[in-house]
Amino acid sequence: MKALVVPDSNCHSIKDLQIMDTSVPTVKDNQVLVKVHAVGLNPVDYKIVKSGIDSWIYPHPLGLDVAGEIVAVGSLVNDWQVGDRVSGDGNLFKAGCFAEYVSVPEYQLAKLPENVSYEQVAALLCGALTAYTAINRKPNLTNVQTVLVHGGAGSVGSLAIQFAQLHGLQVLTTVSTKKIPFVRQLNPDVIIDYQSENVDQKIANFTNGRGVDLIIDTVGKTESERDLHRLAYNGTLVTIVDVPEIDQNLMFDHALNLATVNLGGAHGSDNPFQQADLGHMNAEVLALLSEGKIDPLIERVLSFDEIKHGLQLIKDHRVTGKLVAKVTD
Repeated sequence: MKALVVPDSNCHSIKDLQIMDTSVPTVKDNQVLVKVHAVGLNPVDYKIVKSGIDSWIYPHPLGLDVAGEIVAVGSLVNDWQVGDRVSGDGNLFKAGCFAEYVSVPEYQLAKLPENVSYEQVAALLCGALTAYTAINRKPNLTNVQTVLVHGGAGSVGSLAIQFAQLHGLQVLTTVSTKKIPFVRQLNPDVIIDYQSENVDQKIANFTNGRGVDLIIDTVGKTESERDLHRLAYNGTLVTIVDVPEIDQNLMFDHALNLATVNLGGAHGSDNPFQQADLGHMNAEVLALLSEGKIDPLIERVLSFDEIKHGLQLIKDHRVTGKLVAKVTD
C-alpha cells in the first residue's frame, strides 16, 4: 500500500517526508483494519516530525484523523463488522493513517451517519474533539454566560465557538486581522483583532469589567497567564497548549479553576473509560454534524499526493479552515 512516511530517524522536517510502498498493517485482537477514504491534516502532524518518537518503527506513516471503511476485525472485536463506515482520532505513538490502510483500536471509533461524507468527518476529529473536550468535558457550565475563545479561525477555535454557541453562551474571540472575514461567518458576539486592539479592554467593555466566565486558550503559556487575570469570579481557564504559572493568591481570591486538555493522552492512559470516551465524543460530534448544527469549515480537499504540501501550508499559516485529503474512493 502507499503511505506518507517519515523514512528514518534522521528525518525531522516536512521536506523529508516521502510517499512509499509499505506493508498493509496486521490487525491485533482488539483492533480493526480500516480502508482509508479521507484524512484530516493537523499542525501536530508536522510538529511531531521534528522530535520523532522513540516507539516509532520506520518507515513511520504519519496521520491521526481517519475516515474509512472496516475491511477486517480482530478476534476480540464484537461491536464492529466489515463494511461499517467509521472514523477515529489516532495515537501519535502508533503508525498513522496517511496510508491506504490503517489498523486502529476499536475504542476510538464511531459510526458515520449516512448523510455525512468521509471528507466532512475527517475534518472533525483532532481539532473538533479537542474543542469538544474544552467546552463539554472540562468546565462546569453552571452560571457560565461568556466565553473567550483564542484563535477563532483555527481548527480548534472555530469549533469551540460553535460548541459554545450551542450552549447559548456569548462568545468573544481573538483573531488576526486577515482572518476576521473568515471568523465573521461564525457570528461571535465580539471579534478582537489582537494585532491592533487591546484584548483586555475589549473584554472589560463587553463584560462591564467583570471578566469572562470561561476562556479556551489555544495560544500558549504567556497568553494563558494573562488569561487568569481576564476571568470573572469562579471563572475557568481551559488550556490546550501549556500550563501557566499559578498566582496562588489570585486563584484563591477569585475562586478560579484551571483545566488542561491532552486529547491524545487518553490512548496511553491505560484507563479504559477515558479511552472509550474518545469514541463517545466522536459519536456525539458526528451527531451534531449530521443534524446540521456544526460546520467543519473545510477550506480544501487535497489529493493524497498533496498531503505533504498541505502540511507545509499549515505550518506557514496559509490555511484558514480545515484541510482534508481524499485517499481512496
